[in-house]
Amino acid sequence: MKFKADEIASVLQKEIEDFRGTIETSEVGRVIEVGDGIARVYGLANAMAGEMVEFPSGVRGQVFNLEENSVGVIILGDYLKISEGDEVRTTGALLSVPVGDAVIGRVVDPLGNPLDGKGPVLSSETRPVEMIAPGIAGRQPVKEPLQTGIKAIDAMTPIGRGQRELIIGDRKTGKTAIAIDTIINQKGNGVLCFYVACGQRSSTVAGIVESLRANGAMDYTVVISSPSSDPAPLQYIAPYAGAAMAEYFMYQGKHTLVVYDDLSKQAIAYRQLSLLMRRPPGREAFPGDVFYCHSRLLERAVKLSDELGGGSMTALPIIETLQGDVSAYIPTNVISITDGQIYLEPDLFFAGVRPAVNVGISVSRVGGNAQTKAMKNKKVAGGLRLDLAAFRELEAFAQLGTELDKATQAQLDRGYRMVELLKQPQFAPLHFADQAISIFAGTNGVFDDVPVADVATAEQELLQFMREQKSEVRDRIINTKELADDTEKMLKAALEEFKTQRAAGKKK
Repeated sequence: MKFKADEIASVLQKEIEDFRGTIETSEVGRVIEVGDGIARVYGLANAMAGEMVEFPSGVRGQVFNLEENSVGVIILGDYLKISEGDEVRTTGALLSVPVGDAVIGRVVDPLGNPLDGKGPVLSSETRPVEMIAPGIAGRQPVKEPLQTGIKAIDAMTPIGRGQRELIIGDRKTGKTAIAIDTIINQKGNGVLCFYVACGQRSSTVAGIVESLRANGAMDYTVVISSPSSDPAPLQYIAPYAGAAMAEYFMYQGKHTLVVYDDLSKQAIAYRQLSLLMRRPPGREAFPGDVFYCHSRLLERAVKLSDELGGGSMTALPIIETLQGDVSAYIPTNVISITDGQIYLEPDLFFAGVRPAVNVGISVSRVGGNAQTKAMKNKKVAGGLRLDLAAFRELEAFAQLGTELDKATQAQLDRGYRMVELLKQPQFAPLHFADQAISIFAGTNGVFDDVPVADVATAEQELLQFMREQKSEVRDRIINTKELADDTEKMLKAALEEFKTQRAAGKKK
């Protein structure tokens, strides 16, 4: 039996190459100081910014500060398991989270660990938490509506797929309620939803998960929870983890919606980390790069170009103000990054106008581009904002007790009914066709002879009548998505018939 030298040589060479490939090199440093979610480590001279490091207890950290003699590490887990003198190893990897179908319907922490007691998240794919947002060429204008199911928003501050619409207001004014209703309204629309609870109470998050489950929304939703009991580093990375999970589906050409609830608490966690790391404080003691912290997150919300698959990621960041102070540092920062804001006013909320949207301050910078033609029609929502603004002025004027002429009184009465019509209970989002019918009826005086207190009941009766007796008109609006002249005639005839039927029913 003859041996071929070149064959033996090639086999040996391949084995050596493969052996080299399995060698792992990692720098080892030592913890010189630890506490409050951060550690200072000596000896990691070649560590990179944002790199993951590992502690002996299995807890991971992320390189946050690169200094002359040491590196500052934020600890992503229980920092009480780490003590001075512990070894720290670099991993050469960036912080990543599990992505893909395995996370859908789950409640996870910002690192992708399950919190719902349904076993491990078995995902073969991961994605870095921090990704660069697509450039100008990779985007296209926002022109596809994302229906919230809330009349006051879809009519006056419409949201499009790929938009960033800020929900801002004081505590307990219904900010989360709007976001949850929007998630529930995506049922059957092919939009995957990601709810990031940052710095919320665990009991509140449990309640939200239960509401989503009861309304069948958990089938297409992921809840990323970092409650207020979590260390600051986890609260800081939670929104980025949510964005990374949504991005995975966006690049597959799917549509996603991410709710960041809320970014004020994330900014506070970031401020805590920065001050502990001795970064210089700026306005309101926030670090100078807190604007960059939010802008690099919200710039990832995008409607991708057709070349990249045409997927989208819509962001609904939530900001909590203190006593309506919209000019504080974080609110002004986020307002300047987003494409509009929905401002919720406590006075309206306590007056029973819910959702408490202040129509005057709320705005969508995408506007009618993100609306269906049926809703954009000047006889439906086209003039609604101006009508309501005029009503508010008249209302203030009428409080002076002056005598009003007939036309002014009629305008006031119509205004009261429109305000009543725009009220909506929680967990009851409406289909866009029902919204269009309802607002068209209001602006065309169908409810003018209905007492203000009965407007909501009359609206329910109208929508039931349209579904049961005039379904062809409703179907036509759904199919064409616009209110053409012939459809409008049919709708007006249906509304007249409804008025006659209702009047006859009352006489009985």
